[in-house]
Amino acid sequence: MTFFELNKIAGALLATLAFAVGIGITSQILFTPDAPAKPGYEIAIEEAGATATKVAEPTIEELFATASVEKGATVAKKCGACHNFAEGAGAKVGPDLYGVVGRDVASVEGFAYSAAMKAKGGKWTPEAINAFITNPKSAVPGTAMGFAGLPKAVDRANIIAYLNSLSHNPQPLPTAAAAAPEAAPAK
Repeated sequence: MTFFELNKIAGALLATLAFAVGIGITSQILFTPDAPAKPGYEIAIEEAGATATKVAEPTIEELFATASVEKGATVAKKCGACHNFAEGAGAKVGPDLYGVVGRDVASVEGFAYSAAMKAKGGKWTPEAINAFITNPKSAVPGTAMGFAGLPKAVDRANIIAYLNSLSHNPQPLPTAAAAAPEAAPAK
């Protein structure tokens, strides 16, 4: 191979590379999209009141009227990893829940409650249990309970009915009829 043939090969390679680069530059000029005035995607959110009407969920008192102890026992299986439900079974990670409805808050002997739970005070009424199991961290900030909560009011009503049945003398659950006179304004 002569020097002249090597120059022809090198020239052909350079010409091919120059042609490829030229095609790339030309295609970028011809097909470059316009940059948006505002980068990103705009997400259209409809106003809640404008298009949809929110259906009022029944209150917890209304749900107590149809609450099922059997369904509550099924829902309570989520709690069984940390709590005992049998009388005298003792605490696990969480305190024993036998007889919890009507019991004083943070009152199980021998269980180490968090400072936040001790400071809560009061009694475990059905309404207090409902507020707590909806979102424990929000109801008692600083609680050691790691459970995220039960978002469905029906599940909460069923589990409260189940917990109420775990007692020698179950408490009457509040009803919507009993709550209505309390909520009615005085004349």
